[in-house]
Amino acid sequence: VQLVESGGGLVQPGGSLRLSCVASGFTLDRYAIGWFRQAPGKEREGVSCIGAINDAIDYAESVKGRFAISKDNAKNTVYLQMNSLKPEDTAVYYCARRACLDAADADYWGQGTQVTVSS
Repeated sequence: VQLVESGGGLVQPGGSLRLSCVASGFTLDRYAIGWFRQAPGKEREGVSCIGAINDAIDYAESVKGRFAISKDNAKNTVYLQMNSLKPEDTAVYYCARRACLDAADADYWGQGTQVTVSS
C-alpha cells in the first residue's frame, strides 16, 4: 500500500492549488480517503474525505465552500481542489486511507506535500 501526494507549492492569498493523492496497492472503491493537514506547532487536522462506494463527502468547517474533493477511480487518484486560499491554510497536507476527518482511523499515510500561502 502506498499513497503519494503532489501539487503543493507557494501561492498568494486568494490563489488556488490542486493536490493529488495517487494510491497503489488497493483500489479507491474499497476504501475511503481523507485529506489532513498539519501546520507547525499544531496537531494534524482533518480537511476533507471521500467515501469508497457512495462517494460520500465531508469537509472541515474551516474549508467548506473553498475546497472540493473528488476522485478518479480509473486513475486511482483523489484530488483536493483548494480555492480562495488563506495564510492559515499553510501546512503540510497528507492523504490517508480509511479515514474521514479523524486521523486515528487512518491505517496508511502519504509522505505529505507542503502548501504555503503567503504574499
